[in-house]
Amino acid sequence: MIEKEVFTDKDLDELSFSDIYFTPEKVAYIQNKESRWGLKAIETPDLKEFYKTLQSGFTKNSSYSICYKKSLYRVERVKTVTGVHYSARRMPEKTPDLKGLGYPEYLIKYLLSLNNTSGLILIGGPTGMGKTTTASSLLKSYLEMEGGFAYTIEDPPEMPLDGIYRAKNKGLGLCKQTEPIESDWGGSLRSALRSRPRYILVGEIRTPETAAQVLRASISGHLVISTVHANSIEDSINSIVKYAIASGLNEELAFDLLSRGILGVLFQRLQGIKVLHPEVFFAFANPNTMQADQMRLIIRDGQLNLGTLIEAQQEKMLQGKPLFKTY
Repeated sequence: MIEKEVFTDKDLDELSFSDIYFTPEKVAYIQNKESRWGLKAIETPDLKEFYKTLQSGFTKNSSYSICYKKSLYRVERVKTVTGVHYSARRMPEKTPDLKGLGYPEYLIKYLLSLNNTSGLILIGGPTGMGKTTTASSLLKSYLEMEGGFAYTIEDPPEMPLDGIYRAKNKGLGLCKQTEPIESDWGGSLRSALRSRPRYILVGEIRTPETAAQVLRASISGHLVISTVHANSIEDSINSIVKYAIASGLNEELAFDLLSRGILGVLFQRLQGIKVLHPEVFFAFANPNTMQADQMRLIIRDGQLNLGTLIEAQQEKMLQGKPLFKTY
């Protein structure tokens, strides 16, 4: 018999947690806050009601969203050897500000300086390390700075981005969040391009066609933000190239498109137990594509030895020096 922590006077929305897991035996677990990964079983007065919402929200897609009381949850439903298991991540009521994520001030300043450029900002990292939060917060910052039309493709949409923004330049920003049509990420991205957005957020590069379309979008005047599962900056680049090759692009063309479209790659993972903070590494290309650039040359040649570049750029930022002579 599993020992549970019983809350007789608190519902789920009154507890502090990010992820909740329901086993096929209908036992609920959340983080115990005593170790990085440890769990504890819980019982609340509304747990059965929440479980019914998980069941009724199923859309025949293993990934979907539900709204329970005041919170939005991203749900992953999987069949295990003993039955159906649910993993649900509670989303914040509003998209966090970029400055509240724990990034160094110098890195935030540089990322915000890219708001008038075009190309691809790729955010890599393992599962559950805040990639989507960073991507959404960055898009929100651009809309609040410059306004313009933003189009997102997510499965499912996570952070609340849809709506109107009043930008600092007195213009307006408009964001529309969408899901891929019949799981066709590539077709949905082509549709997004026909809508002529200033910004495009692709929730995750997970199919060959998505990777190919993201690369094409990055060289066609859009500012594209996307995420990819990876274990380093080099792995992030390799992942998108391998996906693109699987779509039918040859290797040379895939590296060439990425070298022309890349603005920067961030790799992050969360550290800590009770309070999480991002450990982040980065590599940026010169936004001025008319000038020679070391990162673009390295990617174009397919020789992804970026260690020296990463260290040099971090040192420059720490010293308050510009990364590039001109932008």
